[in-house]
Amino acid sequence: MEQTSADRPLDLRADCSRCFGLCCVALAFTASADFAVDKAAGEPCANLRDFRCGIHTELRQKGFTGCTVYDCFGAGQKVSQVTFGGQDWRTGSRADARRMFDVFPVVRQLHELLRYLTEALTLTAAREVHADIRALLAETERLTLGTPQELGELDVPAHRQRVNVLLLRASELMRAGSGRRKQRRGADLIGARLRGADLRKADLRGAYLIAADLTGADLRGADLIGADLRDADLTDADLTGAFFLTQPQLDSARGSAGTRLPGTVTRPAHWTAGS
Repeated sequence: MEQTSADRPLDLRADCSRCFGLCCVALAFTASADFAVDKAAGEPCANLRDFRCGIHTELRQKGFTGCTVYDCFGAGQKVSQVTFGGQDWRTGSRADARRMFDVFPVVRQLHELLRYLTEALTLTAAREVHADIRALLAETERLTLGTPQELGELDVPAHRQRVNVLLLRASELMRAGSGRRKQRRGADLIGARLRGADLRKADLRGAYLIAADLTGADLRGADLIGADLRDADLTDADLTGAFFLTQPQLDSARGSAGTRLPGTVTRPAHWTAGS
């Protein structure tokens, strides 16, 4: 049987060696706790050195924590090597550079959706929607291969909504029997005292958990898609089986050697250094 694109592993990990430093140029940032300086969209970061970050190993110390929790999910190399065929923004025309910078955020959003759809296919309790997920995964991958003009005209919010319907159904199947008290979608839990809380199979989609104390909390089987975990304390928390958790979310939190994690993410290096 011929293998479809939905059955093949997708290149959803950033490979900066194949990218033209797009996140360091295309995106804007504002001086804040996350960034030491202001930078306009389309303006190369002052720390960019031949498409690589010149202070990569010192980003946190230099005040660029925001860079350490960003992930393009492989969109950078897709735009650099596929969409624009290896032509970088420095050697092409200004118009080409602008198109590259405009396309990058679009492909980044599509790659993030690919990341979620790919994970959804591993959720055994969601088998009944796997066929639909495979079809939408293949369609989303095809969209990432569009021309700059096609990508620029793409209605990303509409496509995201189609994906979200399936991801939500997969989440419901995974959390069946969790009860109403576990529905915390979009909840304002900034700074909440949730030490040791029972959040098993909780719906925390889009919840604001900034600086929340989740020490020793039980988050097994929780849906964490879009949850804001910046500076949340996950010391000794149990996230076994939690799903739709991305590496950038985890990197923005605090944790310890005792924090138990799902296999979809890795323990951030700064946890052992500063937690």
